[in-house]
Order: sequence, then structure tokens, then C-alpha cells
Amino acid sequence: MNGISAWLLSIAGVSVLSVVVDILLPKGQTEKYIKGIFAFVMILVIIAPLPKLLKAEINFNEIFQKEEIKLQEDFIYQQNQNKLTLLKKEIESDLKENNLDGVEVSIYGDIFSDEMQIEKIFVDLTNLVINDKNQHIDIEKTVIETIQKYVLLEKEKIEFNE
Repeated sequence: MNGISAWLLSIAGVSVLSVVVDILLPKGQTEKYIKGIFAFVMILVIIAPLPKLLKAEINFNEIFQKEEIKLQEDFIYQQNQNKLTLLKKEIESDLKENNLDGVEVSIYGDIFSDEMQIEKIFVDLTNLVINDKNQHIDIEKTVIETIQKYVLLEKEKIEFNE
């Protein structure tokens, strides 16, 4: 018999015993003392497992904090992922306005950190459309300047695939 069922059985036993004694005892002066004693015994039976629970040191804060930390990590991940997607769209849109159509940008950063740092940007120029307007411009320089308008990143951390 496990601890909880034994505890419930003892509560039920004391309750039944108090009802039987209440029925058998004659009405009078001693009745209220007997009822008081059984009430005290019932309280003792109910709180009997508390010392064992307190020694076990069940820490409900740890249980809830683990779930809360996971939720916060998921939230931070999603927020950083959204930031990177938005930044990618803005850079590609700005490059398109500078007559560099077809440039694809991939941004890599620590998306699990609450203060996300961009580590590297990869620029794919394989689909770049060269027309009369961008025939005589320095493409890499224009791309680097455009990226650096949005991100404080050294030139060495911007890689090109041509």
C-alpha cells in the first residue's frame, strides 16, 4: 500500500470511528470534549505526511522555471529569426533600388542569444542581372556599403559568391 492510499485510509478510519463514537455516546457534557478530541486527531491525521514532504524539499519554482526558460528560449529564437528575415528583405530591397537586381543575401547570427550578434553575411551574385545602369559600378563596394548601412559588420565578414 503506497503512502497516499494509507493516508486516505487513515482519514476515512478516523472519520468512521468518530461517527460511531458520536452515535454511541450519550448526549451530555462529555460529548463536546469527545468531539473536540476527535477533531484534534483528525487534524493530526491530515497533516501527518507534511514532515515527509518538507524533508523531500519539493521545489515547485524549479519545475515552473524550466518550462518558463524553454518558453523564453523559443520566444527569443522566433524574434531573432523574424529580425534576420526582415533585415534580409530590407537589404535586398535596397540593393534592388541601387539597380542590383537578383542579389540574394543570407545572414548568419546567434539566434538563440537574447542579444543577437550577426556573425557573417553571405552574398550570392549568381543571379545578378547586369543592365546598362549598373555596368560601370563596383558591385562589391556597393553591396558592402548597402549592408553596412543596416549592420555594423567588418568587410571581412561579408563573403561573396559570384
